[in-house]
Amino acid sequence: MRKWNWYPAIGLLFIILSAYIGFVPQQSDFLSIILPYLSICLLGLCAYWQSYKEEQIRFWISIAIVARVILVFAPPNLSDDIYRFLWDGYLLNAGINPFDELPSYYIENKVQIQGINKVLFEQLNSPEYFSIYPPVAQFTFAFSTWLFPSSYYGATIIMKLFLLAFEIGNIYIITKLLRYFQLPVKNVLLYALHPLIMVEIIGNLHFEGAMIFFLLFAFWFLVQQKWPWSAVFMSLSIASKLLPLMFLPFLVRRLGWKKAMMYFSFLGVCLLLLFAPLLSNVFFSNFGNSLELYFRRFEFNASIFYLVRWVGYQEVGYNLIKYIGPSLALFTLLVILLATFLERSPSWKTFPVVGLLAITIYNFNTPTVHPWYICLPIMWCIFTEYRYPLVWSVFIFFTYINYSYPDYHENQWVIWIEYIGVWLMLLYDFTKVRDRQLSSSPHYRPQDLET
Repeated sequence: MRKWNWYPAIGLLFIILSAYIGFVPQQSDFLSIILPYLSICLLGLCAYWQSYKEEQIRFWISIAIVARVILVFAPPNLSDDIYRFLWDGYLLNAGINPFDELPSYYIENKVQIQGINKVLFEQLNSPEYFSIYPPVAQFTFAFSTWLFPSSYYGATIIMKLFLLAFEIGNIYIITKLLRYFQLPVKNVLLYALHPLIMVEIIGNLHFEGAMIFFLLFAFWFLVQQKWPWSAVFMSLSIASKLLPLMFLPFLVRRLGWKKAMMYFSFLGVCLLLLFAPLLSNVFFSNFGNSLELYFRRFEFNASIFYLVRWVGYQEVGYNLIKYIGPSLALFTLLVILLATFLERSPSWKTFPVVGLLAITIYNFNTPTVHPWYICLPIMWCIFTEYRYPLVWSVFIFFTYINYSYPDYHENQWVIWIEYIGVWLMLLYDFTKVRDRQLSSSPHYRPQDLET
């Protein structure tokens, strides 16, 4: 019992720090963000290292859920995406497709819609772009603003309650998958206690939580050989965020061509039904325009993109993002397709490995890598031997320093340190996994590790 004496105190400190980072700092308060964040990371790791029994794991999962419940009531101080969520929700409740017109259209033409006004418009972070949020997110926006048409805070809480339910589901299904693959159950704590997951999904209202929920259940039904149910949940995951599309090629060899074509056909029907309420004669052009602009104009915390951009500056003297962004997106697709055909002995147990590979390649090549983009790598890594996403999740939170200057600008030192650290940890992980595979090979010779 003595070993348990420190658990309540550490758990309480964990909850207090989580509440602090959710309620107190604004986006520009860098030290008030990073210090409690690093402290929570350390507390979470200590809890993970010291948890050996089921009751210990259950205790920390309870602490993680309590921390999330408290964050439901915190305003999303570190992100202004909430205002676009509200904007789209108000439009949907008025029977207007949020993909039809730019936000400026409603202000310039003085269209009378409940909730749509100049005050909300001025808080949008991308008023010159069409909406980019898929149906599951849009449904949540509409339902939340329908319940609280006159209260930003009330609508925000409803959205967070959706994500809280998804997060509890994530912890549950991660535990089931870990048991199924006979992996350490305590790995769930790497997700449950991770401050980036809590702060960015519940605190800052990012729909990675919904995407991960449906993706995990799609994976669960695949390993249970219930592919129609898997296709339904995969469509819901894609309809939350489009990123799971990149994992579809890895299903072909696991399902076989015939079953894979049936899976993709059923998935396509489900997606069509989910997107149907938003479809219009301008949906594809406007939604596609927003996606194209994402790769051609937005830049934040990139790695390979910044290196290629620098080369472009040396050659032509200006930013070639409108060429580099789409080119790297195409390169990412080609690498994922190549990895699909080169993968040796594909199985459901190795699916998280290739999933982690795909999202890592994407994040390395995209022009924009916000902290919440690491939620998906964190989720995949707990089913593998790779731990570099956990290192990445520590370094990437230092990018909040960019908002602390009088005039926003990117701190290049932070970016260099971040990616050097990530690449070194990736190299360490790769070497560790390779050595383990060599040592377990029936043809293993000790000198193999030296070559």
